Amino acid sequence: MVKEMVAVMGSKTEEFKEEKEIFLEHIQKSGLRRTAQRDLILEVFLRTEDHLSSEDLYWLVQKEDPNVGQTTVYRTLKLLTEAGLAREVRLGDGRTYYEHHFDHEHHDHMICTECGEVIEFFSAEIEELQDQMAEKFNFKPTHHSLRILGICGECQKLEREQSVASGAQPRVRVKTTLN
Repeated sequence: MVKEMVAVMGSKTEEFKEEKEIFLEHIQKSGLRRTAQRDLILEVFLRTEDHLSSEDLYWLVQKEDPNVGQTTVYRTLKLLTEAGLAREVRLGDGRTYYEHHFDHEHHDHMICTECGEVIEFFSAEIEELQDQMAEKFNFKPTHHSLRILGICGECQKLEREQSVASGAQPRVRVKTTLN
């Protein structure tokens, strides 16, 4: 039945077929029904590779269907996260962002506190060191998130560095699709 529903769902192409099937199975298990609004939110999220807040996704969805409410977008993002299609990311500016999780490799983030650029990276050495530290302290990690806050190369060139008082949290502006 799920496969039949996937064939009917949203996109005219086979793009994101596996993700759509996972989402349909999840909402069915949750006792929810498939709706055109959920289909659209899923489609817009899957097409966007940026880090999106629920507000960012809401504005992108609004461009395609102004009848979709912000609460519907927020609840659908939570469903996407529960289904393993999205993951929550906190980049240091007090907001929650979402990024693709399914079929995407683990990575960490460097965030420019001046312009908001987010640089994704992977380091086998950092991963190994984390495993060593966990073993040393008899700690079983279940997941982790590494954020490095600083100033990107472009902002360094522009000499816009600010000194931050000792112990103060730097101000972070995250660049999103809507910026």
